[in-house]
Amino acid sequence: MLIKTKSFTLAVNLKGNPNSEKLALVLPGKLDTKDYAHMISHVDYLANLGYFALSFDPPGTWESPGDIKIYNMTNYLKAINELIEYYGNKSTFIMGHSRGAGMAILAGLTNPHITSFVAIFSSFSENGYKDKSDIAKWKEDGYLLEKRDLPPGGGPKIKEFQLPYSFFEDQLKYNVTEGLKHSQKPKLFMLGKHDVLAKPEVIKKLYRITSEPKELYELDSDHDYRFHPELIEEVNKAMGDFLHNYSQI
Repeated sequence: MLIKTKSFTLAVNLKGNPNSEKLALVLPGKLDTKDYAHMISHVDYLANLGYFALSFDPPGTWESPGDIKIYNMTNYLKAINELIEYYGNKSTFIMGHSRGAGMAILAGLTNPHITSFVAIFSSFSENGYKDKSDIAKWKEDGYLLEKRDLPPGGGPKIKEFQLPYSFFEDQLKYNVTEGLKHSQKPKLFMLGKHDVLAKPEVIKKLYRITSEPKELYELDSDHDYRFHPELIEEVNKAMGDFLHNYSQI
């Protein structure tokens, strides 16, 4: 399904009652899709809790129209804010995985309609690239070739994206450290004990500087918990407990 916000046409997966007073957004990781197994499961779970829940392909990726050049944090954040406005600025819960987790933090800190947020294996604190030579080559080539598996996930990586260097430059504009020190919204951070991309020690460091109310949950997982149905369900359960603890359901 496609919907048109002020600036974008976005492919969405919707579940639940559109008349619900509560909206939930589920955010995919970098160049991931709304149709991966964990995104679908989280949308279904939140809809069963009474939310009008949705996930979407960020602008310029997968089924959302537009050139890959428009895919960056600025437009991802803009799409989040425009979706919240599109659905009437309802009380909103937001969650995401990897880069989507970083976007959930950023949106949660800046959008007044978001009441709480969950960051699963946030990659916000690290750029995810090995060293300066990787970045220099990216700049020289003008793009970085990224590959992703087709949904629901776990198969060969046959979807390719030529991610422009402007994506890297755009992300340098954002920092959540100061905002997390002062935010009074309930926050749940999840880390993967075996995650080498969003390293546990980095997430713990971010958690330590974050103001209350906050919770930390450790999952016995690498970065791609989406390949394991039992871990997806564990995330759902932890998220549900968090929402119950802070009277969000």
